[in-house]
Amino acid sequence: MNFKELLDSKRIEEVEKEEFNADLAEKDIKSAEHNFSSEDYNWAVSIAYNAVLRASRSFMFHLGYRPIGKEHHKNVFEFLRKTGFDIELVDYFDNIRKARNQFVYGEIESASRENAKEVIIDMAGKFVLKIRTFVLKIRTGKEVVK
Repeated sequence: MNFKELLDSKRIEEVEKEEFNADLAEKDIKSAEHNFSSEDYNWAVSIAYNAVLRASRSFMFHLGYRPIGKEHHKNVFEFLRKTGFDIELVDYFDNIRKARNQFVYGEIESASRENAKEVIIDMAGKFVLKIRTFVLKIRTGKEVVK
């Protein structure tokens, strides 16, 4: 695994390693489901995205890094790309990150029921489960982080 470019460009920094923990991410997914059932689709998507961000940051801390800079969310996804984690999921949630900015910081309703269902039910839970599995494989030596 080569994080030199991210370190040199001050997008990540080294920190003391921490134990991986996705409990808060799983709690966020439940909150997203609650918001979905209340038909608050923008916040449901935002909370599901936050679940992915929490799991990703915990993974970074587990490896001894953290994102820094004003684009720290973007830097999380750049880091994930360097690890060899599921690129399709990384790209999917990087696109959610971009869309999320529009409805969190703008004044537009952009998350439809169908979109929110896909993000929460299909993708966020899958992401958290896959990152848990990825960490387990790293711990047991069955996965080598690039």
